[in-house]
Amino acid sequence: MVLIRLTKVTTALKANALELAILTGHMLLYPSGIVRERPVTVSASGQGSGRPVVLLHGLVDNRSVFVLLRRALVRNGRDCVDSLNYSPLTCDLRAAADLLGRRIEELCSRTGHERVDLVGHSLGGLIARYYVQRLGGDARVRTLVMLGTPHAGTTAVPWAGAHPLVRQMRPGSDVLRELAGPAAGCRTRFVSFWSDLDQVMVPVETARLDHPDLLVHNVRVSGIGHLALPVHPTVAAGILEALDAEERESGAPGNEPGAASVA
Repeated sequence: MVLIRLTKVTTALKANALELAILTGHMLLYPSGIVRERPVTVSASGQGSGRPVVLLHGLVDNRSVFVLLRRALVRNGRDCVDSLNYSPLTCDLRAAADLLGRRIEELCSRTGHERVDLVGHSLGGLIARYYVQRLGGDARVRTLVMLGTPHAGTTAVPWAGAHPLVRQMRPGSDVLRELAGPAAGCRTRFVSFWSDLDQVMVPVETARLDHPDLLVHNVRVSGIGHLALPVHPTVAAGILEALDAEERESGAPGNEPGAASVA
């Protein structure tokens, strides 16, 4: 029993140290993500290899958080990767979802693809869900991967509740009630990664997506915190697997395919 407790403490300390290292590195990279990236180009044939992937960051963040994930996607044949910066001054998640929808329409028009894949970290996952479930985005999004997203709301950092977007991430908010409503016929596949050491998701299980109308695969990650989810190579491998997976012939909503340990 004592050994188990010591192991848990050691794992938590390692995760916290990694979070601090990632935060430090991200602060250095943050300025590079402020400027909008160049528009996605297409190959001579008019299309990239594979569906485009759109990356959506979390609160008070920007596209620089996806530097490593973008490289992993490109190395694995996804040469059409786009990312969206929404303003930290945004006061309504719905406005960010509308902006995402317009960006995806532009991307599809420019590349000739009918559908895209989406990866959202934290709040970015909720924005992407709102677009898919409430704005008809399921016609455009084949697979939505969410990393540490508060599907049932989070009570972390109470003092930050003054920000309208944070209030929309609280349990019982109007936005979360909308997303919990019926979504019959939704065509998008959902994959939600949640970590047992995520201190931003309180409780950690809030990052599991459970909805009777959605095809969902929840993936439990062990040994890392919130900031590590979009940068850790083990999670990146899981994202690639989720994006490349063919439509499953069977499987019920809420199915848990397994756990990924990175400790």
